[in-house]
Amino acid sequence: MRIELTTAPGDPARPNEDWVSQVLPAAGRGGALVVLDGVTPPPGNGDCVHDVPWFTARLGGALTELSGSRRDMTLTEILAESIRRTADAHRDTCDLSHPRTPQATVVLARWDEEYVEHLVLSDSVLLLESPDGTVRAVLDDRLDRVPGSSLVSDEVADALARNKEGGFFTAAADPSVTARAVTGRTPTRELRSLAALTDGASRWVEKFREGDWADCLALIRKAGVRGLVERVRELEAADTSRTYLRRSKTHDDATAVFVEL
Repeated sequence: MRIELTTAPGDPARPNEDWVSQVLPAAGRGGALVVLDGVTPPPGNGDCVHDVPWFTARLGGALTELSGSRRDMTLTEILAESIRRTADAHRDTCDLSHPRTPQATVVLARWDEEYVEHLVLSDSVLLLESPDGTVRAVLDDRLDRVPGSSLVSDEVADALARNKEGGFFTAAADPSVTARAVTGRTPTRELRSLAALTDGASRWVEKFREGDWADCLALIRKAGVRGLVERVRELEAADTSRTYLRRSKTHDDATAVFVEL
């Protein structure tokens, strides 16, 4: 088995809000990976005394523990319990009902000799590669389907779309959000590899259109996950006219994991 992971901050002067971990073996069988992309709050949002890295470390730590040790729990149950634990850690000091309470996108995967299970919530991506090289992208595309009029500003998005029906969902303080996650399982014999990417790394496909998901996985196989992130940084720096980046931040936290089963 081959496992590679990398993470790079969008701005070296700011904490990286992504979280990545892997467990091998998980409860003596197979393995697991956890990838979180913390949601950066607008400037001046002081409703929680904890920052996003605190939240992703707490949530990621719980997800890593439970994914590795509790084979009797589904990934949906693991995410719900991890959200509950994290919320309990700061509900006495913070307003968890605020739409910008710390939150994150989630990719979970867990595998053994029989099945690879997966869970995706919000706009990170999981790639599943079959032995013949076919690549399937597991995506939660709700954010892409939100009308642009609901995303014109942070205030409008918070009021109309964030963690609301008809909008998009992230892991924040409500465990019931797990019902919105994209989940499934695939027989292990039907997969050769998997890769998880935060949207800072998936820009290679989704913003810069350098290739499709199969091309992205081929690049990872050739250059490694670090090579993918380095190429994204080159593309970001070259887009001085903002043809591709448009209103997005120039550099985003970028995390990628590759597992060859």
